[in-house]
Amino acid sequence: MSGADWAASMRAASEWRLIGLLFERPRPGWLEELRELRDEVPDGLLRDAADAATVADEGTYLAVFGPGGCASPREVAYRGREDPGPVLADIGGFHRAFGFQPAVEDTIDHVAVEASFAGFLAFKEAFARSQNDGEAAEVCAEALARFCDAHIRCFAEALALKLDAVGDAAPHLAQAAIALVERAGRAPEGYLDAMASDDDGDEMTCGVCTAVE
Repeated sequence: MSGADWAASMRAASEWRLIGLLFERPRPGWLEELRELRDEVPDGLLRDAADAATVADEGTYLAVFGPGGCASPREVAYRGREDPGPVLADIGGFHRAFGFQPAVEDTIDHVAVEASFAGFLAFKEAFARSQNDGEAAEVCAEALARFCDAHIRCFAEALALKLDAVGDAAPHLAQAAIALVERAGRAPEGYLDAMASDDDGDEMTCGVCTAVE
């Protein structure tokens, strides 16, 4: 295996983990973790997001992602009328297959958990490459691609559109969502239109959104 392949996998792992961390609820030690990861990634957008997060607090997080907030951080909220059971079961199946145990309180379809799992797969790929285990590395790479296609890609763009409306009140979340779309890909064709048709048209406005209007 080439050193370039290993380095690319490690960079991807750090970037995915930073995205996941940016979407987590602020807690003691959170900013310190962000600063450490920020220095490990070359991506300018993610570095800017980590810098912007230095003024974030739990109140802002809850105003955006809490009950009645501007956006839901959960995948199932963006799957229209689709039964959430199979969606959650499939995510759980990925976790069990690779021995992943979320270290946070959030549900397994929370964007922070899904991005962290993507980072976990990228790290396992990097480790396999460091051991010259091409087969294991390929398994992890394929699993990451499948997980992004089956899950993150299905809601990343819709989440980014909602967070864009938050404006300057929570820029780290909006920037993290853009980075998420860049890595997972845009929604499947027609997916956003189908979601819009499921919307009853009753929009809720949170305090953060009102503040930036």
